[in-house]
Amino acid sequence: MHSPEALRTPYSKQRRFRRFNLALPVSLRFSIGGRLRELDTISKNVSTGGLLLRSGHQVPLHTSVNLLMQVQGPGIRRPVRLAGEGEVVRVERLEAQTGFAIAIECKRPISELETAASA
Repeated sequence: MHSPEALRTPYSKQRRFRRFNLALPVSLRFSIGGRLRELDTISKNVSTGGLLLRSGHQVPLHTSVNLLMQVQGPGIRRPVRLAGEGEVVRVERLEAQTGFAIAIECKRPISELETAASA
């Protein structure tokens, strides 16, 4: 029989948050070498604790990012703007496509941006 320590792994594949396969535009802002960069990406899946993005450009591992995405579509009266901040925890080159898959772990759950009430 294995001890509890032997069963623990440094990286658990169990998800803490439910993921949704959503293709949404996501704007990333981050700093590299003291320069502020902005990158437009598309989400592959989204949860309150993080997201997986598809991008034509690579973002370095462990880069802190701010993200902004807008959800709109049938049945949504007004676009919902969501924001978060996190860290790039994985970057992989996409095989069948050009570009990269970028995994971001959020510091806090992704939340809706407060907007001024409509008159």
